[in-house]
Amino acid sequence: MMKRVIRKVAVLGSGIMGSRIACHFANIGVEVLLLDMVPKELNAEEQATGADLNSKKVRDRIVNTALESTLKSNPSAVFSKKVVDKISTGNFDDHMKDIASCDWVIEVVVERLDIKKLIYDQVEKFRTPGTLVSSNTSGIPIHLMAEGRSEDFRSHFCGTHFFNPPRYLRLLEIIPTAQTKPEIIDFLMHYGDKFLGKTTVLCKDTPAFIANRVGVYSIMALLHLVEKMDLTVEEVDKYTGPALGRPKSATFRTTDVVGLDTMINVAGGLYTNLPEDKAHDLFQLPDYVQKMQENKWLGDKTKQGFYKKVKGADGKSEILALDLKTLEYRTQEKIKSPTLEAAKLVENLSERMKVFAKGTDKAAEFFRHSFFGLFEYVSDRIPEISDELYRIDDAMRAGFGWELGPFEVWDAIGLKNSLEGMKKYGNEASEWVHEMLQAGYDSFYKVENGVRKYYDIPSQSYKPIPGSGSFIILDNLRSTNTVWKNSGTTILDLGDGILNIEFHTKMNTIGGEVLQGLNKAVDLAEKDYKGLVVGNDGANFSAGANIGMIFMAAVEQDWDEINMAVRMFQNTMMRMRYSSIPVVAAPHNLTLGGSCELCLHADFVQANAETYLGLVEFGVGLIPGGGGSKEFALRLSDEFREGQIEQAALRERFLTIGQAKVSTSAIEAVELGYLQKDKFAVSMNRSRLIIDAKEKAIELADAGYTKPVQRKDIRVLGKQGLGIVYAGANSMLAGNFISEHDKKISEKLGYVLCGGDLSAPTLVSEQYLLDLEREMFLSLCGEKKTLERIQSILTKGKPLRN
Repeated sequence: MMKRVIRKVAVLGSGIMGSRIACHFANIGVEVLLLDMVPKELNAEEQATGADLNSKKVRDRIVNTALESTLKSNPSAVFSKKVVDKISTGNFDDHMKDIASCDWVIEVVVERLDIKKLIYDQVEKFRTPGTLVSSNTSGIPIHLMAEGRSEDFRSHFCGTHFFNPPRYLRLLEIIPTAQTKPEIIDFLMHYGDKFLGKTTVLCKDTPAFIANRVGVYSIMALLHLVEKMDLTVEEVDKYTGPALGRPKSATFRTTDVVGLDTMINVAGGLYTNLPEDKAHDLFQLPDYVQKMQENKWLGDKTKQGFYKKVKGADGKSEILALDLKTLEYRTQEKIKSPTLEAAKLVENLSERMKVFAKGTDKAAEFFRHSFFGLFEYVSDRIPEISDELYRIDDAMRAGFGWELGPFEVWDAIGLKNSLEGMKKYGNEASEWVHEMLQAGYDSFYKVENGVRKYYDIPSQSYKPIPGSGSFIILDNLRSTNTVWKNSGTTILDLGDGILNIEFHTKMNTIGGEVLQGLNKAVDLAEKDYKGLVVGNDGANFSAGANIGMIFMAAVEQDWDEINMAVRMFQNTMMRMRYSSIPVVAAPHNLTLGGSCELCLHADFVQANAETYLGLVEFGVGLIPGGGGSKEFALRLSDEFREGQIEQAALRERFLTIGQAKVSTSAIEAVELGYLQKDKFAVSMNRSRLIIDAKEKAIELADAGYTKPVQRKDIRVLGKQGLGIVYAGANSMLAGNFISEHDKKISEKLGYVLCGGDLSAPTLVSEQYLLDLEREMFLSLCGEKKTLERIQSILTKGKPLRN
């Protein structure tokens, strides 16, 4: 079998999805050719300037305008502005010939089969034989698009359905035809997983494939249930949000963002194409949704949907909710539910599902109605849309942001009890579920020896989930591989001489118990192991150090206590670097304050692409006190090169901390100075992060890792640099850009970065800078304004993190 390498991709169609798919390929370093139509007429601006329809600027206007719009979108479609250099643009008429140099051609034009076929005529004409061709269609049958094409085209053709926005939603559905070569399917499944960072789900060529088939059913069933149970918009979004392991936008807010018309179109397609589906009638629109469609209340794109943002007489904005009975907007109502309150107390999501299932109020009744119907629907979809049940769960987690898929929720509340409950609500599971239970199998998943297995229906046995050997799931190891634990951490043996320490405090914040665990992990690794990984499977790596204790000690003016706590944090961070074993940090998502400082001190950082690093202490009136300020001074020294203006580098690094900059990706974290090019790597797929970090730790250990020596050669500028810092702070104050307190924090930070008020540039040690950092940190803890900022955050109910 030939080795297939993707160096260049052509994306045909530059709309919302096309341009974002192009950006995501550029994110991973692939060269992209983005093409779209030639305009048929000049726009007003072109007419005013006397432009010609034949000019390149006009002919490429559609594609360039679309790409520019995408690059302005928030959240950003790109890891860094620099990746845009990987994208070249053009039009179908002039540049389709250039796809001959591409390894993969992805069609993302309008959802009309006739137009897609015209595009494929051109692709067939210019593509190099053996080139991959795929469609991002969300609903047109893949086999219809392949009809009439050459054998080579058909054997290399597949559906590749990305979800919007492609950078952030992890699902990539792979939909082959009967003619698609098996090796092409295998390649796309692997490439999507490893290089694009996706959960790749193999789908059958059925209407809406897997995620939209189940997801739209779930939404449509809910829209009808709203009428049956007399539910409000606020109730539904409260019941179907984070408490249920779903996104904050829940149901109706998500529909407003995506567009009610989009959901209506998919539902309409399912109603037309699935006459035999038992849930066929549910795909019809309820009356209130039809009226919303007629009124063009489609969500954010029309400025109103299930919610509407208005300005009151006082000029303040308010978000109103739609009354589904009167179709009038009104002030949102507070939702109270004993079941929701009880669920909040249960951190484990699977256990929380049992609270909903056993509740007696409206929220619990809603849960049972919606999930019992969903259980029936997904069990009936096997083998229609998938032969394996785990693919349905994978699709719903990755495509709709559900923390638990339908079968996982079913397991959580108990299969046997739920079957009895389903009958009371008029629902019946598919026959294979009853046969499974009769055969003595009472769960869809099980974990054996750290390996997660799913129930395979044809063989009536449990089988390992394919590809799971490429991942390390800490949840599956905890019962068998725990070496040590305390209230805030667990140390696990990952095998091959590598330990992992995970945090499990609230938002994985770093307090005394976590520092104890980190030191214990190094002790154990130095004694009996080869290396250490710091990583977890939580929603975030860590929101930083919990400074609630610092606040309380400052209020009591217990400076000795604060000094001891900060010294312990600094010493622990230094142990991350100066131990006899390699330490690899594996951050993902929020990695702020103290956890960013941990990454600064690790021997290597194996970061998920979606890692948001930042030293954010300025926001609470402090400077980084766990070695972060020291480390920036050290890196500043290493960046000084002969002929470089040191003051410019000082200013750049000072502003990174002073403006509490947080990277929008791991790539941007390098540009901000949080990560170093030669000491970090990116794992595109979040699920591969721990195993990638483990492999790096093994690599470092096997290369003969030796304990580093603390630095004593750090060049600091002293008064020469302080003058620049103080002048800048005074200028900002004079312009009313910062407060007096901000000026004071700026001067304290500058004092550390410059090594104090030394009379001339000098070489100093790390310990010298740590002592200076701790002294400045302590002095700010006693400031009234600092305490007020922390207290303000506390009273607003926000977590205190730095």
